[in-house]
Amino acid sequence: MTNTQLYLRLLSYVRNYWRVFAASVLGTAVSAATEPLLPALLKPMLDGTFVHKDDFVIRWAPLIIVLIFLVRGIAGFVATYAINWVGNKVVMDLRGEMFRKLLTLPSHYYDNHATGNLISKLTYDVTQVTAAATSVVTVSIRDTIIIAGLLGWLLYLNWKLTLLSLIVTPLVALVIYTINRRLRNASRDSQRAMGNLTQVIEESVTAHKVVKLFGGQNYEEKRFTHETNWMRRHMMKQAAAAAANVPLVQLVAAIALAIIIYLATSQARTDATSVGGFLSFVAAMLMLTAPIKRLTSVSEFMQRGLAAAESVFELIDTESENDEGRVSIGRARGDLRFDHLDFAYRSDGERAERLALDDICLDVPAGQNIALVGASGSGKSTLANLVPRFYLPTGGRILLDGIDINELSLKSLRENIALVSQEVVLFNDTLAANIAYGQMREVRKDEIVAAATAAHAMEFIRDWPEGLDTLVGERGVKLSGGQRQRIAIARAILKDAPVLILDEATSALDTESERHVQAALETLMRGRTTLVIAHRLSTIEKADRIVVMQKGRIIETGTHEELLADKGVYAQLLQFSESANP
Repeated sequence: MTNTQLYLRLLSYVRNYWRVFAASVLGTAVSAATEPLLPALLKPMLDGTFVHKDDFVIRWAPLIIVLIFLVRGIAGFVATYAINWVGNKVVMDLRGEMFRKLLTLPSHYYDNHATGNLISKLTYDVTQVTAAATSVVTVSIRDTIIIAGLLGWLLYLNWKLTLLSLIVTPLVALVIYTINRRLRNASRDSQRAMGNLTQVIEESVTAHKVVKLFGGQNYEEKRFTHETNWMRRHMMKQAAAAAANVPLVQLVAAIALAIIIYLATSQARTDATSVGGFLSFVAAMLMLTAPIKRLTSVSEFMQRGLAAAESVFELIDTESENDEGRVSIGRARGDLRFDHLDFAYRSDGERAERLALDDICLDVPAGQNIALVGASGSGKSTLANLVPRFYLPTGGRILLDGIDINELSLKSLRENIALVSQEVVLFNDTLAANIAYGQMREVRKDEIVAAATAAHAMEFIRDWPEGLDTLVGERGVKLSGGQRQRIAIARAILKDAPVLILDEATSALDTESERHVQAALETLMRGRTTLVIAHRLSTIEKADRIVVMQKGRIIETGTHEELLADKGVYAQLLQFSESANP
């Protein structure tokens, strides 16, 4: 995308607020139009008072000056307030669009992008576009009008000297172009550095217990210092380019001004111009430096904004999850079929060499409980993640009630699936809100209580003074592991989906917590098609069928008794598990 296309796309977000933006432009134009009036008044005021002693000029000149500044002040306030209003609206719209995109991005995008960089895009990068989208426009309009007005007055006073001053324009343009390139590159680098810095902070805060327990404070401090130093270096490059911009342009303008003043004073000696005309010309020339300075400074905000816009639109333009399915299945029976399924994880669009799943064929009748077992890396979780289309198969297909899940809309598919995993996700809200999370209907309190009771969660919820209104803290920090699991189970019970995925839902729990969770799971699994990923015998042996996986392939299937009698891989895994957990 070229700079022009990028900037026009950025300005398209201003279109929704064109009335307020127009008010800002109008206020800017009025404010700018008053500026050339000051040197224009200088000539008649000086000549009329000190030379011709004109009573009318002496009486009205001060009032006209006050009136000019009054109009200028009101117009300036309107312009500044309106443009800031538009700028904040644009940032809000961009953030909203970016956040909505984050909610629809495929899982592999999150696998390949650091959380801190994504957070930085929403919190830092997007704020950099404000000036480019709004202030740059109004400043350019204002200073263009001021420069045009002052140049018009200068041409009226002395066109020869004015044309001579324009000779420096190509040199000024060259300086601006050279510095703009450095500003753009420095802005890109500083935004990347901010993303890395945010990532370090996010990891250190999230893993603060690990940092403390393993004595990682010095290591994290070094990482933080390293990233902040890179951030400082990039910001200083940006500051150096911006700082050099204005003085260089002013130096060129000052040389031109010095030459012009010298020639103008020579004309004054020969009475070619009046005192008022001379001072008016010099004042107008001096007043030109301020808008020229602002216009050259605008390039800093423009390049920073364009670099940020690249980052923002890169996220917005990322392809969302594939949701081309048009079939809405309603409430499914729960028949699952894996038909010659292959899958390979990809990194940044590249296909991995090794298949994580290789020619998986499996039929799961509705209501059946299937346990997936195998060593770590055998493909159990990968297989489960393909059912709700968190990832798309590399080959083969998955059918729900005889329909290819790719033909189903994501909404219809996922309405029929509930998930309880080892890593329970709870939000910093009340227990009731976490249980009823995501329900597309008004959930009654008695329904929440019933789900929590079935999940054996009311046993500890009643002990809290606020009950279901208790805030769980960030990621459920106020709850134990077993309590978090039971809240997740209550959430799944309330959803009442016909297909259930249990991914290590009872691992890492103490005996008492496991007893409660196991009882809750038995309630949850009743009448549902269930894929259970587990290592514990208590969870596996009750399954209708056990599927043993190894290196992405199914190598054994059968009941607990059948597989033990075969004395194959399952029996070895079970023997190893029992020896590791006597």
